[in-house]
Amino acid sequence: MSTLNLAIEGMHCGGCATGIQMITSGMDGVTSSFVDLDAKKGTLEIDDSIVKPEQIIAEIGKLGYTATAL
Repeated sequence: MSTLNLAIEGMHCGGCATGIQMITSGMDGVTSSFVDLDAKKGTLEIDDSIVKPEQIIAEIGKLGYTATAL
């Protein structure tokens, strides 16, 4: 298990943050997901033997946001 911290650009409302949190928390290998709209950051606990940070970043990108690992 590891912690993945992300900077997330493009969010402008609570619904944006909630949507990202719901999508990422449903991914295999993600055990928890918290997205903070005000800080424009996400913190995820992941099993990196199942899911890679690049996969999570790509999934967030499909929603129209830009995520980068911190």
